[in-house]
Amino acid sequence: MSDPRGFLKVRQRHELAERPVAQRIHDYNDVHSESGLQPWTKEQALRCMDCGTPFCMTGCPLGNLIPEFNDLVSRGKWEEAYHRLSSTNNFPEVTGRICPAPCEMACVLSIHQPATMIKLSEQTIIDQAWGLDIVEPMKPQRLTDQTVAVVGSGPAGLACAQQLTRAGHTVVVYERDDALGGLMRYGIPNFKLEKHLVDRRIEQMRAEGTVFHTGVNIGTDITWDELRARYDAVVVAIGSTVPRDVAIEGRDLHGIHFAMDYLPDATRRLYGVQPVHDITAQDKHVVIIGGGDTGSDCLGTALRQGAKSVTVLQINSKEPEQRPADQPWPTYARLYQKSSSMQEGGQYLYNTDSVRFEGDIQPEHTQVLDSSEPLGFTANEQGHVTGVTICEVEPGQRGEQARIAGSERTIPADLVLISIGFAHPETLELLKQLPVKLDSRGNIERDTHFATTQDGMFVCGDAGRGQSLVVWAIAEGRACASHVDAYLTGATELPAPITPDQKPMVLPRR
Repeated sequence: MSDPRGFLKVRQRHELAERPVAQRIHDYNDVHSESGLQPWTKEQALRCMDCGTPFCMTGCPLGNLIPEFNDLVSRGKWEEAYHRLSSTNNFPEVTGRICPAPCEMACVLSIHQPATMIKLSEQTIIDQAWGLDIVEPMKPQRLTDQTVAVVGSGPAGLACAQQLTRAGHTVVVYERDDALGGLMRYGIPNFKLEKHLVDRRIEQMRAEGTVFHTGVNIGTDITWDELRARYDAVVVAIGSTVPRDVAIEGRDLHGIHFAMDYLPDATRRLYGVQPVHDITAQDKHVVIIGGGDTGSDCLGTALRQGAKSVTVLQINSKEPEQRPADQPWPTYARLYQKSSSMQEGGQYLYNTDSVRFEGDIQPEHTQVLDSSEPLGFTANEQGHVTGVTICEVEPGQRGEQARIAGSERTIPADLVLISIGFAHPETLELLKQLPVKLDSRGNIERDTHFATTQDGMFVCGDAGRGQSLVVWAIAEGRACASHVDAYLTGATELPAPITPDQKPMVLPRR
């Protein structure tokens, strides 16, 4: 490091300043008022200890060379820092903004001080690289005669496609939406990830030779077996998009939607694209079931749309602010972190379960939905949701949440958003046309080479791993690309940062 004693001299962690709440809730621009490059940026990078065993690199599935690029940031060597960072991470502009940073949880300095600013370093390096015209298309030195279809343009699909294109293969990415990026495009709100960041990376990939087709639904517009016949290899990167549902009385009322039907509409409106579901929170009492990142995104979006009130229901307890004893360093600790949306308004109710949905509907029209029923309920034309009856819960004898008798009450709701995660990928058409084996959770099964039970077909990202983080999706895409390259050519020089069965450093809940 440029100053081995930097972590002793600079003890305070300096976060980027955010715009005033009263200002930012009226637009969808980045919530921050500062970019990564500030007078204190280099000083913050000096806090990296250059540990003999950099646990931060084990916390990150990409294997980012964190001490190396922090040292280069501290010395202002942006081009060298960019090359270090881009050697392991295809999209640092994304991870530098939305990743929950398991690397920082594993930082040695975090044992007794606030962790090193690793995310900020990533963001600053790539922003500087784009600003200084350092980022250029990396065209392959030679072309092979091999073709690859990648289905899905989320972080896993794009990372896989970019690696394979740079290896010299002809890669075509198919996306069923009208625009590229997967959840980076329509799942993450603009105030967390502005879409021009995705667009310029797509343009780089086009310049490198990757071909993109939007508005193509594989399984309908092109069958899976036709796709496999056209290409030498197929990579399935369709994500985990079947949402988990809430099967309680009144579920068939109007005004109850999945979060991932709601969030994309807000982004579509922002960019002048016709909404698909036309859901808005304007002048409504909004209840969000699920308090994770997606629930927080729904909160921030609803506040910007002018909701009368927003209540977020979280069945679990509020996370501790300090690392608990059963989540020791360097594992990823589930700590309470107030997101930018939580700072803007709304109310979080912890240890709270939803009992039933209330509505302007006669009792004989209600129906209790069994959890085994397929998704895609038809709203009952007899009524619209008017409230949610909730109750308090506490841990039961077997670890499940037990409802507390006498704690029921009803809160108003004109719009309910279900945000409790995803079950598995949509595989109905795939199983009909080109059957692959699924695992016990409904994900597409793969072997140690990311290969499915169909020869020449591979799977990466949430479609194979299950719902996970964007940093794991990128790592999966990179690792899958190396195995596809080896399948096509017999050998590979592409890196494989993870294995399909590799798990995050997270201890299970007790």
